[in-house]
Amino acid sequence: KLKQLLVSLLKLPLLLVLLFLFICSLDTLSSAFQLAGGKVAGDIFRDDAVLSNPVAGLVVGILVTVLVQSSSTSTSIVVSLVASGLLEVKSAVPVIMGTNIGTSVTNTIVAMMQAAERNDFQRAFAGATIHDCFNWLSVLVLLPLEVASGLMTRLSLLLVSTLRLRPGEEAPELLKVITEPLTSLIIQLDKCVITEIAVGNEAMRNRSLVKEWCQADMALKRKTSFLYLTGLCLASGRHLFASAELSDLTVGLILLAASLIVLCSCLLLLVKLLNSLLKGQVAKIIHKVINTDLPYPFGWLAGYVAMFVGAGVTFVVQSSSVFTSAITPLVGIGVISLERAYPLTLGSNIGTTATALLAALASPGNKLAASIQIALCHLVFNVFGILLWYPLPFTRLPIKMARVLGERTAKYRWFAVLYLLLCFLLLPSLVLGLSLAGWQVMAGVGGPFLGVTAFVFMVNVMQARSPRHLPTRLRTWDFLPKWMRSLKPLDRLIAKATVCCRFAGEEVPAPASRKFIPKVHHPCGV
Repeated sequence: KLKQLLVSLLKLPLLLVLLFLFICSLDTLSSAFQLAGGKVAGDIFRDDAVLSNPVAGLVVGILVTVLVQSSSTSTSIVVSLVASGLLEVKSAVPVIMGTNIGTSVTNTIVAMMQAAERNDFQRAFAGATIHDCFNWLSVLVLLPLEVASGLMTRLSLLLVSTLRLRPGEEAPELLKVITEPLTSLIIQLDKCVITEIAVGNEAMRNRSLVKEWCQADMALKRKTSFLYLTGLCLASGRHLFASAELSDLTVGLILLAASLIVLCSCLLLLVKLLNSLLKGQVAKIIHKVINTDLPYPFGWLAGYVAMFVGAGVTFVVQSSSVFTSAITPLVGIGVISLERAYPLTLGSNIGTTATALLAALASPGNKLAASIQIALCHLVFNVFGILLWYPLPFTRLPIKMARVLGERTAKYRWFAVLYLLLCFLLLPSLVLGLSLAGWQVMAGVGGPFLGVTAFVFMVNVMQARSPRHLPTRLRTWDFLPKWMRSLKPLDRLIAKATVCCRFAGEEVPAPASRKFIPKVHHPCGV
């Protein structure tokens, strides 16, 4: 009994330590991505002719945020471009929409760490992709509206002129007070390098993103061992890679591998620890408290209370990625339902814009108006998205879409990787290429694609609700080849390829008449 009591008492501190390391690994992962792709992101932002195309601007926002794994970095670059006069606010709004989509890739990656348990993976992936679904649906409606009317640009300008805001203090970095003492010992970045490249400062192109030591420290470093250097970093507050004779890409790849290892390890241990803490009666109580609606007639307010909680926590931790990534494992183990995770995520979107608004207040006088207007555009986009996809139950399409994605991923686990590559890399790159080719090419390819997508969507809805109103042939998709209506052929192909890789070069047991058959006769038939 004493042993059980001690183990129980140690679980809570261990949970806090793992959560701390998990958040630090997310911060380091962002730094790794910035080192690996930050200068590329700066170059992407330089072409104002590309950013003047709203579709291209949206895709640039997605790709850059995926590259640097930080929506705040992407937003700060956009603010600098607007403040310097290189980019108009109207052209910057699609980029801000893209950063909103790109920042949701982090919790989708986190969800993949729960792939070992099928049911947990289904719930976790649905909980992570609900953010993606909300952002994509909001963009599909609000981007054409913004291009046609400039609604968000005009509204944000009206708010800026009405509020008459004055420069204030910088946003409080409450979470960084806790995590920065550790992360700053590992790596420190000069993020203004990316911004300067984006605004056209060629002198910054050959400058490293890694903050360096002075020359005396460089001489000292060459004479000391790695362990002594680590101790020196702890004592002096300098970081491990200061003045390292390594390229930014090399340092980024090292940090990427290390941070992913720590991230995966912490997440797996967190899930196991949460499962041991939140089991039996305790899990039932917590699940009931979090997911129960308020008493009649105030039941409809429960979701808005969850939004308020999500916004408040995100404002405290100053990162929507951290908050949504933290609740993803809780959705996976069933503590938070998908219906409750949805308003929490929407509130997180609002919380991160409030932080950006406070940070904008600390901008210099010549950048103040542009900074506040961009921050308000971000806020207006998320508010309009909530008004579109939350108040009425039948409009909560992101929940249904995320549930379908979760079920598909639980059945075919490789689908999670395909989803990540398709939604955050391949499709945005394809759209960017088409937009650069001109409106004629983009309309010629995108128009038929959107038409077919809308037709398939409408037929699927009618098949589910009123099939009698459809022609007999369209009441099912059975007339199509199987590869066009099912993932099973692709699943068999991937399974066969996996078996081929597994057995390549191995000897396979033979029938009783022979001890082994040649390697060329392994199950792939090669």
